[in-house]
Amino acid sequence: MGKRILQRRRGKAGIQFRSPSKGKIAPVRYPRIGVESEGAGRITSILDERGRSAPIAQVRMPDNRYVYLPAVAGMSVGMEVPVGGEANPNQGSIMALARVPEGTRVCNIELRPGDGGKLVRASGGSAVVFSKAGGRAMIKLPSGKNILVDERCRVTIGEVAGGGRREKPFLTAGARHHAMRASGRVYPRMRGIAMAVVYHPFGGGRHQHPGKSTSTSRNAPPGRKVGLIAPRKTGRKRLARSSAEVSG
Repeated sequence: MGKRILQRRRGKAGIQFRSPSKGKIAPVRYPRIGVESEGAGRITSILDERGRSAPIAQVRMPDNRYVYLPAVAGMSVGMEVPVGGEANPNQGSIMALARVPEGTRVCNIELRPGDGGKLVRASGGSAVVFSKAGGRAMIKLPSGKNILVDERCRVTIGEVAGGGRREKPFLTAGARHHAMRASGRVYPRMRGIAMAVVYHPFGGGRHQHPGKSTSTSRNAPPGRKVGLIAPRKTGRKRLARSSAEVSG
């Protein structure tokens, strides 16, 4: 009987491949719209959650509910956090994009009104409100990509705390191992051609090449579905020659 490759075992989502829930504090999201979404909360604590790159702020709302948000650079215990309403676009304020001036740096961006915040939540991250028109706002993400978002979506003014985290080296393999394990990420990731033949279709043979085509059909069985799955094109990229070069 054949041996299931690691990718198939991971796809089954066994307990050994899931992100650990130990050390998690609470869901990090905005207050629900219409229930606790207005007023000014107060930061009661700055917490460090396992597996999260940025610190989180515990905010006590006027109705004594607690919400947890990605901490913004400059936040401190006892600071007020205006939420919605007629809040001014100050550092740490939470408001709809319709009230945010163009050129403002924001983080924890909602993709749909009321989803709690989905984008730009990692440490040191911030996006820029580029322009607004027709009820939608164009935002430039840290990756350089521009997206259009409904102006009713909420954002936090400022950048996420913890900037410069990646400048500190891990120094030891053990430190990196524990950091990756806490976030549920695969580490270390071995190349398929470096494995034995029983562990990967590209393994074995005492050579450092796949030994077969790396293009795989969309309908291939799970044990063979590795490499480039249903690629649109293969081979080296070729630059198109201009009409002037062709005529010359």
